[in-house]
Amino acid sequence: MKTYSDFDSKFRFVIVASKRAKQLLKGSKPKLESKSKNLIRIAQEEVLQGLVEYEIVDSLAEELKVSEEKMFIGEELNIDVEDVKEGVEKAEKEVAAKLKKEKTPEETIQEAVKKKVRKKVSEKKQ
Repeated sequence: MKTYSDFDSKFRFVIVASKRAKQLLKGSKPKLESKSKNLIRIAQEEVLQGLVEYEIVDSLAEELKVSEEKMFIGEELNIDVEDVKEGVEKAEKEVAAKLKKEKTPEETIQEAVKKKVRKKVSEKKQ
């Protein structure tokens, strides 16, 4: 059995082979002849034989630093912290009020039972 010695980890092998398999599934021509008709197996064989080129891209740390410099902060947007706090408190109160209005399933069942009982009682009185 062939080894994955050209790769620094078995995970990298899987990533490269899966990307090559996607290319084959989309219509790329195989780089070797194989007994297998399974495109995933063909991709694995190609990667093991070194027929698939790949590049390890460095982390995006530099790009992240650049994007952090472009971020807006509260002063640039002229946002008053007190206004934000008031807005949050108002929203919390509205949510709390809505939650109090909602009935639990037990309350809903109790009301339905009471309605039926009242209806039966009123029908008997007539």
